[in-house]
Amino acid sequence: MERRPLIRDLLKERQAELTASERKLSAVLEADGLVTGLQSITRLAEIAEVSTPTVIRLARKLGFEGFPDLQNAMREEVAARIKQPLAKFQAARQDARDHIVSRFAEAVSDNINRTLDRLDLAEFDRIAALLSDPNRRLHLLGGRITRSNAHYFFNHLQIIRSQVTLLDSSPSAWPQALLDMDAQSTLVIFDIRRYERELEKLSTLAVQQGANIVLFTDAWGSPIERCATHTLRAMVEVPSAWDSTLAISFLVEALVAEVQTRCSASSAERIATLEEMIGESRIFRGA
Repeated sequence: MERRPLIRDLLKERQAELTASERKLSAVLEADGLVTGLQSITRLAEIAEVSTPTVIRLARKLGFEGFPDLQNAMREEVAARIKQPLAKFQAARQDARDHIVSRFAEAVSDNINRTLDRLDLAEFDRIAALLSDPNRRLHLLGGRITRSNAHYFFNHLQIIRSQVTLLDSSPSAWPQALLDMDAQSTLVIFDIRRYERELEKLSTLAVQQGANIVLFTDAWGSPIERCATHTLRAMVEVPSAWDSTLAISFLVEALVAEVQTRCSASSAERIATLEEMIGESRIFRGA
């Protein structure tokens, strides 16, 4: 079944068609992840300081029959974004028609395909160019679930190029890292639901230092997206109590390949030096 586009994406796509009042309303809806839109049409209009006809016009411009139709869609998106692990676990148990391996494989394949369908290739290329710039310092960090994605990305980038740092997972160590961030710094951050307040605060402080943000997030979009320079969204839903980061890993590996290509001259020398060090240290059996 074809899935309806996310309201946040519709708002971005239709920005050029919106009036000033409609853009004002759009900003209010995006500011808190659509939660404000769950109130009555009168209350929403008051909060956004627009008229109720403006709310109705925006709903229709987004392809809905009216505000109730739009509100139902917002309610579904908000519910999906804040879905608790236990609820996901119970839903997964209800469907025992096929083996978990088959269902999981189908879900992951669907996630990757849907991620590719929505991927902005120009945005991907801009991120690759940013990460390939030898004059930029790169800092990486993931959340409770996505820490492994950040670590994997770091392991490859530090081989390809210099000035790559994996931030400590403890917030108490972040102020020291922020001291070294400036306009020549990029913070690569991973944040999927349930979004972490500490990561959002770090991103805000990094931007205040002049750094730009590359965000990897889920389909609904982390609050960090508001201050991110570049964002890549990936699908994460699987028949499990946890979200899957395999689609995010796909994007990371594709970026590793592209950054490697763009830094081929300098990275070849770094890799050769690394191989010599591995041989000298005799860490591995084949060394």
